[in-house]
Amino acid sequence: MQLADVRTAAAGDATTISRLLADAIRGSYEGILGEIPTRRLVSTQCALPRIRAEIEIPGGAPGWLGWLVATDADGTIVGATASGVPVPGEGELYALAVAEGSRRRGVGSALLAAATERMRGFGAAEQRVSLPTETDPSLPFYSTTGFAPLTPTRLSRKL
Repeated sequence: MQLADVRTAAAGDATTISRLLADAIRGSYEGILGEIPTRRLVSTQCALPRIRAEIEIPGGAPGWLGWLVATDADGTIVGATASGVPVPGEGELYALAVAEGSRRRGVGSALLAAATERMRGFGAAEQRVSLPTETDPSLPFYSTTGFAPLTPTRLSRKL
């Protein structure tokens, strides 16, 4: 798999983003959080009407920078991220998910880099992310990209 593009999500991408995010959450957290907490996480993070609205609302909410998707050479979406700058100077990564078969191939790094550039463009000097658990499987990724813990489930890095 070769990463071909990171682009702004289009209205037609909402279903794929929702499914990709749900699969990533189930695959990453069910064994850690258990079935019911994982279902709650999926229902809140992957709601198709919410994702569709976030993509389709022109300009979005104040501080909302939107969804980005990563595609492979065939145009298949292999990753997605959502971000914003909700407080002046502080970027927030709301979601970052990569399809199981595309992990450890630079997709997450490309999405993070693209989201980071958007945040910088809106004045962010710091970037934060919240994780569902202290034993989150994405901790190594965030650690290697410069994030440090503020709390056991909240990470931050300077931009």
